[in-house]
Parts: sequence; C-alpha cells; structure tokens
Amino acid sequence: MVHLTAEYWPFARTGGLGEAVSGLASFQAAAGMPTTVVLPLYRQVRETAPTLERAGPPFTVALGGRTETAWLYRVQDGGGGGPQVFFIEHPDFFDRAGIYGDDAGDYPDNALRFAFFCAAALTVLPQIAPEAQVLHAHDWHTGLAPVYLRTVFAGEPLHRRLGTVLSVHNAGFQGHFPPETMAALGLPGELYNPQVFEWYGRMNILKGGLTFSDLAVTVSPTHARELLTPEGGFGLQEKFTELGDRVVGILNGIDPRLWNPATDPHITATYSIDELAGKRRCKAALQRAYGLPQRAHTPLFGMSARLVSQKGLDLVLGADLLGKTDAQFIFLGAGEHRYHAALTELAAAAPDRVAVEFAFTDHLEHGLLAGADLLLMPSLYEPCGLTQMRAQRYGTIPVARRVGGLLDSIVDGETGVLFAEYTSAALEQAVTRALDCYRDRTAWRKIMHQVMALAFGWEGSGSRYLDVYRRALATRSTAG
Repeated sequence: MVHLTAEYWPFARTGGLGEAVSGLASFQAAAGMPTTVVLPLYRQVRETAPTLERAGPPFTVALGGRTETAWLYRVQDGGGGGPQVFFIEHPDFFDRAGIYGDDAGDYPDNALRFAFFCAAALTVLPQIAPEAQVLHAHDWHTGLAPVYLRTVFAGEPLHRRLGTVLSVHNAGFQGHFPPETMAALGLPGELYNPQVFEWYGRMNILKGGLTFSDLAVTVSPTHARELLTPEGGFGLQEKFTELGDRVVGILNGIDPRLWNPATDPHITATYSIDELAGKRRCKAALQRAYGLPQRAHTPLFGMSARLVSQKGLDLVLGADLLGKTDAQFIFLGAGEHRYHAALTELAAAAPDRVAVEFAFTDHLEHGLLAGADLLLMPSLYEPCGLTQMRAQRYGTIPVARRVGGLLDSIVDGETGVLFAEYTSAALEQAVTRALDCYRDRTAWRKIMHQVMALAFGWEGSGSRYLDVYRRALATRSTAG
C-alpha cells in the first residue's frame, strides 16, 4: 500500500488532511499491511523531523519536456512498526515558507510543483515499494498520479498492475489552472476535453484524476451523497454521478490514544467517563488562561477551526449569541483577516464573555476541548470533520450543522445537537436547545457519558478501505 499526500501529521499539515492520512496509514501498518507514505520535503518538515536521512543517490524526473533532479529522504525508523515515510526533495519547489502559498496567496507554480511530486514519486516507486499493489492518492495535489500511471508510466510492469484509489478529502479544492498548463505538465492535448480535464474553460486536476482512478473515496457516507448534487458537488457533480458505485464514502477516524482525556499530557487534569472532576479543573484552567471569569456553572463554548467561510463563522457572527445566552465563548484558529478582525472586535466588546486565540497549536486544541462544555461547528459544508469526534471523546458536546461527516458522527439529542438550515436563526435555536439540556444536570451527565463512550477509531473504516482496495485490484486485473 502506497499513500501519496501533500500533508502528513506530524511533519506537515494545514488542516484535517494530514491527520486523516496519518491515521489511516498508521492503522494499516499496525494491522500488518506493508504501508509506505510519500510526501514532499517542505521546509517545515525539516523543522519537525530532525532525523531525516538520504535514501539513495539523486534521480532525474522527466516532466513536460524538461528534466529535474530530485533526492529521496526517509525518517530513520525507530522500530515502532509504523509506515515507512519518504520525502521527495526539490529545494526550488518545496523549500518555501508555506505548503501551498504565502500571505500573497497560492504559489503560482502549484500545478508544476505537485505534478513534479507525482512524477517523482512514481519514478522511485519500484525502489521504495516494489511489492506495492495499490496506489492511494489524496486530494487534487496527487490527482495526476493516476493519470501519469496510465499514460507516461503505462509501459512499466509495476505501475501497470497497480490499482488506483483517489481520496477526495475536500472537493472545494480541485486544482484549476489555465488550459496551457496541460503541455507544461507533459499531458497529451487530447485529454483536454469535457470527459477528462476540461472544466468551464480551465484545466481541472481533480476531475482528471477521478477519471483515471479505479475507485474514488470521500471521507463520509453522507458527503458521498452530497457530491452528487448541484448544491454539494462543487461543480463536479456530473463527474461524481458518472463514476456511479466507484465513489465510496468512508468516515475518517481519530487516534483514540492521542485523544484520550484519561491519559492526555496536554491537559490540566486527566479525567474519565467515571470520574469527571478533572474536566471541571480543565474548565477553570481554560477560563483562567483566557481571562474569563471562573464560573463553574456558566456554559463555555469552544470553536476550533480554520477561520474561513466554510466553517460557518458568518452564522456565528450573525447570531446574537451574547444577547440570547449567558455563555462564554473561546475561538481558536487562524484564517482570513476579516474573521480575525470581527472576532477581535467581539472579544474587545465583551472581554468577560469572549476570548480569541489565533496562534493555533495542537497543545491549545487539547486544552480547549478538555475545558469547554460545548463545541460550535456550524459548517457550511464538512466532508468529514475530526474536531467533533475529538470533542465527544472529551465529553464536550457538539452543536453542529446536519452536513457531511457531522451527520454521520452525531446523533441529534443523544451525542450532540444538530440543525439543518444555514442561517443564524437556526444556529441560535440549536444553541438554545443545547443550553436547555446543559441546565438539566441529569440529562447533561447522561449525554456526556454517551459521547465519551464513542471510540471513533479506524477499525471499522479500515476494513471498508480493504474492500475498496480489493475492488480497485479487481478492476485493474479486468482491465489488464
């Protein structure tokens, strides 16, 4: 099994992609499946992985009439039985401040950067994973791997027999580029047509990758259905519909060892489903850390998210949550300047009720989820979502919108509160329902016990991925 990914926790990530791929690959390796992961050697990888070693001499990669030199690195294995992790080094492409861009926006050569990564990974595949049977690519950044596999590398024995799976973690990002990008990436001009790469006058890398993949996976069963609709398909609903039963929805998992309030080293006091005193101490510590009055019975909402429109911040800012509740609110995350400004203004106007923290770290997220009573997750769309699963493990009740993986991981009234309409009024009503439950201490303790009993590990999802891989191999052998 070989995973190609632009992000991989703990080395490089901007959101849920890196953690999801890491969780799946680690589960597969622990289950005895030979598992290899390949990602670019970004500048931030060097900061998080001091024990990198070169794995062989430099090699050349042909791409669109040009030849580039690359180096292969790997993490020195500590004997932990995890996946083999390799990195493709090309300083011009990857030794940059960001993964996808900087303050000025996306890097203008992203198509070339990630096309090179795909071609380089396929070039060294016989060296690093000669027994591989399935290539699992993740999101548009690796969408050209299935394409190159069936075109440029079609004559290679290993590549010819590989089954291909493309995971769509966030269909809102597709890799749109000008049509002339095709030639620069070494792709035949005839593939620029409405069945493969052409999309409203642009080249769409995700669309081409889906066309050439044996199977496609998205990260929850509900989102797989949403992708077939004009509202939820991000302009690719016709492609997803065309793929039919080759699109499968499998809910992501979290690592229950990392997200366990009974053993978590990041939190003020550990606690469990049977002994909740530690959660009260975590709440007091959180209130103290953010300058909020330490009131044990004042409901405390946390929101941990990228500060972008997808996460429902317009609903939060449009609702009168301060006027209609006595709750406190802590917002953790970074993103668009307009949301930074609006939340800063809110906190300045009500410093005893609202706190903001734009310097996101894993450590702070553990503390927030342990100390908060409730989690806000009013997403416009949410393919899977991991924060609601982490929150539930910590006895923190999600108030979330009925979309994607939120619907697949929260039972309304039992393990959280769901609302349907994307309106501030609907969010206000859901918050009111949640607070009614919070004030009924018997009902609240019951719901906390129910959510903390949920595991959200990879066991069930892991077996479903095995079925997908078998189908991809069957498709390949039929094609062969």
